[in-house]
Amino acid sequence: MTQGAGRARFHRLRVAAVDRLTDDAVALTFAVPQELREAYRFTPGQHLALRRAAGGTGDGAEVRRTYSICSPAPAATAPGTLRVGVRMVDGGAFSTYAHKEIAVGDEVEVMTPAGRFTLAPAPGRYAAVVGGSGITPVLSIAATLLEREPEARFCLVRSDRTTASTMFLEEVADLKDRYPDRFQLVTVFSREEQQAGLASGRLDTERLSALLPALLPVDQVAGWFLCGPYGLVQSAERALRGLGVRRDRVHEEIFHVDDGPATPRPAPTGAPAHSTVTAQLDGRAGTWPVQDGESLLETVLRNRPDAPYACKGGVCGTCRAFLVSGSVRMDRNFALEPEETEAGYVLACQSHPSTEQVELDFDR
Repeated sequence: MTQGAGRARFHRLRVAAVDRLTDDAVALTFAVPQELREAYRFTPGQHLALRRAAGGTGDGAEVRRTYSICSPAPAATAPGTLRVGVRMVDGGAFSTYAHKEIAVGDEVEVMTPAGRFTLAPAPGRYAAVVGGSGITPVLSIAATLLEREPEARFCLVRSDRTTASTMFLEEVADLKDRYPDRFQLVTVFSREEQQAGLASGRLDTERLSALLPALLPVDQVAGWFLCGPYGLVQSAERALRGLGVRRDRVHEEIFHVDDGPATPRPAPTGAPAHSTVTAQLDGRAGTWPVQDGESLLETVLRNRPDAPYACKGGVCGTCRAFLVSGSVRMDRNFALEPEETEAGYVLACQSHPSTEQVELDFDR
């Protein structure tokens, strides 16, 4: 949740810059007007949902996509600009629009910041393992931390296909130049040999289990940030678990889940034939029947189109809600930490009722 902004909402922001990072990645910078700057105050690591309204997509469907903020978070003032990285996805409705159509001066609907893959700057040692566009939120986290905390250190292990495909190459190099004693950078290419450094190849569990202890004292790291494709994040998590790292020190954000299975859920037994969901949203509550096969988010959206969501894939966490009563089953969960689910939070886009009555609170 953004600081002091309440529930996430969309506003139209002007595009101030479009910078080409690689052949298949651009950075979009949005100008934030003075009256909205507090609403867009963010914690390093948060993301923005961008929306292209129905009518602009050709098939009449609204498109929403989530992109992480890559710029450092201002210490004392709310941000005057916000920058995100967008990598082209084959057949991607929004990424194609961002790469081929968005120009300086255009206005884009941008949701206020959300997400809990964050680090509030504090002294200590921190580390990240990222792949591809997973560098985006970690760039904001590392840059903000090193700027604000002179006693902080950051180790970044990043994996990319080739030098030419590496996003934010100059920005990361600048961090190395500015903080040579506090910022440690290790780059591995999966499809390109380097003249120096690590051999090319994928960063799997075995390789990370050997590499990480050689780079830094693993047990002294206050926070690990794993971001990128599902396979890399899972490999890094297994490596850290094998090295004895406590689960509460590991933070994950999945960018691509096509190569990973949904979180295993047992088949429902005795699922109710008819269910209703009661949802509290912006201080107003309503109760509606859940149609066969619908997620709870889909039910709520039929009646409250302002319900919060972005990806509908269990990845971004924008539709996070507190389960007040009843029980649900979630198809997949790549967004909520174990302590959040234990506290009673669910992803509405992945939740289906397993009791006749379910009550959700989107305001908590």
